[in-house]
Amino acid sequence: MAILDPHWPRANVWLAGESADPDLLVVGVPSSRASLSLSRADLTPLEVRDRLGRFSTFHGESGVDFSSTKVRDMGNWAVSDLDPIPLVGELMRLAAGLPRAALKLYLGGDNAITRPLAAAETNDLSALGLITFDTHHDVRSLENGPSNGTPVRGLIEEHGLPGVNVVQIGIHSFANSAEYRAYCDGQGITTVTVEQIERIGMRAAVDVALSQLSASCDAIYVDVDVDVLDRAFAPACPGARPGGLTVRQLAEGVTRCAAHEGVTAMDFVEVDAASDVDGQTIDVTAHLLLSAVAGFASR
Repeated sequence: MAILDPHWPRANVWLAGESADPDLLVVGVPSSRASLSLSRADLTPLEVRDRLGRFSTFHGESGVDFSSTKVRDMGNWAVSDLDPIPLVGELMRLAAGLPRAALKLYLGGDNAITRPLAAAETNDLSALGLITFDTHHDVRSLENGPSNGTPVRGLIEEHGLPGVNVVQIGIHSFANSAEYRAYCDGQGITTVTVEQIERIGMRAAVDVALSQLSASCDAIYVDVDVDVLDRAFAPACPGARPGGLTVRQLAEGVTRCAAHEGVTAMDFVEVDAASDVDGQTIDVTAHLLLSAVAGFASR
């Protein structure tokens, strides 16, 4: 049972605030039918909300208290039964109908949601920047239709996103192929590996990406694929591998992105709630979501 303490405000109470004029939107996108690996990522948005009672509204390291940040929880969209192709159009339609807000936080769901939600940010994708925190390049062939392995390629080839507008952070060993890396290089995608992050630090890596994209883009979408973490931290991510990022590294990157005025939307994806171990990965996802909120509150 949670301890009721008026001096220890909880994140779940904050999220239930239902501001009439929100600066921040939280949207559940329970999609998993486009997953290449069997997944119940559609269960994750509700599971994350249920765990928020374990977290406060105060970031004890930065000193940011986001309890006064105006938020509206839009609930879960009814998309869990949609097949991958109709999902794209429906998510673009739903995203276009959202109330105006400075930042939208999408709780997935699998990585297939990234393509339509990013495409919905602007009518001109030449002016959109994309940052991905991901173990994978997500540029698999589109010949079998959209999936959680194709969002970046789909944005480039079917929506017109220039490859030079894409920065991928967290790529590491044995999770991609040489052919798909060559595709990324050919499209002008910037790849930042875990080894590079260990040398220069996450803050520098993210700041360079934000500076690069904000110079030429009107909006930046950030895709947070939780499988970028070392599998030890994310047992409920089917795509996670040994050798990935730590929770602290990823949280720092997420916070830096959300603090930037040019970032207009972020998603958190690829957690299979049904395969979690003692709520470990759900807690990590809640921590990352709140890290984004704290970053936004520091703007």
